[in-house]
Amino acid sequence: MTDTTNASSNTKRIEEVAIDGETPAERIAGPARWVVVIGTLLSLVLVVNQLFNLQIMGIVLIEGRYLYILGGMYLALSFLIFQMRGGKGGTPSLLDWGLFGIAAACTVYLAQTAQQNLSSGWEYAAPQTAQYVSVVFFFLVLEATRRAGGLVLFLIVTLFAFYPTFAGVVPDPFSGFQSTFMQTVPYHVFSSESSFGIPMKAFGGVVIGFILFGAVLQRTGGGQFFNDLALGMVGGYRGGAAKVSIFASGFMGSMSGSVISNVLTTGAVSIPAMRKTGFSAKTAAATEACASTGGVLMPPIMGATAFIMASFLSRPYVEIALAAAIPSILFYWGLFTGIDAYSAKRGLKGLPKPDLPQLRAVMAEGWPYIFVFALLLYMMIGLRQESSAPFYATALLLVVNQFRARFRLNRVRLGNMIVGVGMGLAELTAILLGVGLIVGSFSATGLAGTLVNELVFMAGDNTLVLLGMGALTAFIFGMGMTVTACYIFLAVVLAPALEAGGLNTLAVHLFILYWGMVSFITPPVALGAFAASTMAGSNPIATGFEAMRLGGVIYIAPFFFVLNPALIGQAPAWEVVVALTSAMIGVAVISSALQGYISLVGPIEGPMAYPLRILLFVGGVLIAKPETELLPLSYAGSFAIGALLCALPFYLAWRANQTDPRTA
Repeated sequence: MTDTTNASSNTKRIEEVAIDGETPAERIAGPARWVVVIGTLLSLVLVVNQLFNLQIMGIVLIEGRYLYILGGMYLALSFLIFQMRGGKGGTPSLLDWGLFGIAAACTVYLAQTAQQNLSSGWEYAAPQTAQYVSVVFFFLVLEATRRAGGLVLFLIVTLFAFYPTFAGVVPDPFSGFQSTFMQTVPYHVFSSESSFGIPMKAFGGVVIGFILFGAVLQRTGGGQFFNDLALGMVGGYRGGAAKVSIFASGFMGSMSGSVISNVLTTGAVSIPAMRKTGFSAKTAAATEACASTGGVLMPPIMGATAFIMASFLSRPYVEIALAAAIPSILFYWGLFTGIDAYSAKRGLKGLPKPDLPQLRAVMAEGWPYIFVFALLLYMMIGLRQESSAPFYATALLLVVNQFRARFRLNRVRLGNMIVGVGMGLAELTAILLGVGLIVGSFSATGLAGTLVNELVFMAGDNTLVLLGMGALTAFIFGMGMTVTACYIFLAVVLAPALEAGGLNTLAVHLFILYWGMVSFITPPVALGAFAASTMAGSNPIATGFEAMRLGGVIYIAPFFFVLNPALIGQAPAWEVVVALTSAMIGVAVISSALQGYISLVGPIEGPMAYPLRILLFVGGVLIAKPETELLPLSYAGSFAIGALLCALPFYLAWRANQTDPRTA
């Protein structure tokens, strides 16, 4: 699933979730519900037939025809799922049904002519009928993008979709090869470089299985199990409710890849629990926003973006997940230590023991989920069957679930689950088809190559300047796009420039992913923080700034691992261990500086508090700093200087704790 792209549409969706306790899936009724259910089931049969080569009824599809059918089906369904004025669910209007019918008819034509398209090169020389169909399909994609992704994403996609028609008159460095409208549109629809390019190929090959698995896991009690597990493990410690949010939201975000939907699901439980144990409204909301944002980085699933990254880099998904593990650990470790310092500074306690689930009872009831995940990881890592692994895991989950009365799927639950899966897949398809238009425009105009050279020239071959420009660009585009859309755009435009600066390719793509999601907790946009503030009743802007303080590590860690690939596991084992150990110590110190309290030591108070916190922050950065040719000092040298800078704040915090003891 993906996130909406502007604050107003998110607020509207947040309000909709709570109407009479209904979810959007439950509000789709009548003929539209049956169409969504049947369409979703048929598409899943199509995917299984294609990926497992079952040849049901002798059907064997070329890739182009398969993607046309799959993408077209979900494009058509998106008009029944998303309302004209925004929001999911509700009763489709006659116009919605009309657009559904037109999209279905276009899909039939595209699927029937896929072989002719492939053999005759329709992206450059389509017959007249094909041109007309491509124009209709093109505008349907734009409308679906608007409904599913919001106005900002729609405007960005539309601008770049039409870019080839005026590329020749745009000033350098943004000028490119110009085409007519009737040359541009067929290229978008019929080529394998645009709407049906890498993003849709990743969706049809790997992404759809993991989205299905995540949706089924949530609907069969998996989310409840991992929330109870986190409660049983850390709920009783100081700040326990917030620490539970970190674990639960991280896991849920890994399944969905969606910051907003993660906030809405786990936040409904975690935010009231945090408020009950003494957290302020803005801190409770900020904690949930940070934890939900980090889920996009969390293996083993990481949402759709990681699979698209694997397709871009032509690498196994497992390699992407393993590389993302250390950055994910650093982010959540920084958030965990920040929450611990916040709780200690204010003397907050954990949840009362009677309110905590018994860990033994939780494991006794939920062990099947552990078993299912073990199967998933074994097939992904041991057998290298990334495409089929989530389907086997989903099948096992459904079988096991029917032996558990509490979460057993009856007719209503099953129907809601299928509709929910269809809604998530339709949303992602609409956005991927739209963002594919951006990729296609860069391909058609040849802009990607020239822009890379211009960026490198503007940076003056200074890699640090180029990284700063890259971070700012990713942040700006992250304001108006979903994480997936932002990544796809910058992977085409920005990544080659950073790679040209001599940086590790995988580290560069993870760097872009990190900075593309920073906007979810950073004002003025801060969609994740705004969504959480709505649930907590706090000021949105204040919540955004609090989220920046709690999740401050997210702004620093990308520079660490992009400058030293040891922090994504791209180095000898000893160097990875040294880099990770230094980074974790440094991150804990940075979090203490941001909170004004050093866990297990004491508070940083008095008239010199802010200078001491700055000293501590700089010391933490030096301790965590990677060893790189671009920055002088070895691990030992920077660690020693950082430790010296931290010595005075540590000593004064310890002295303050002796005179005014707190729970450390």
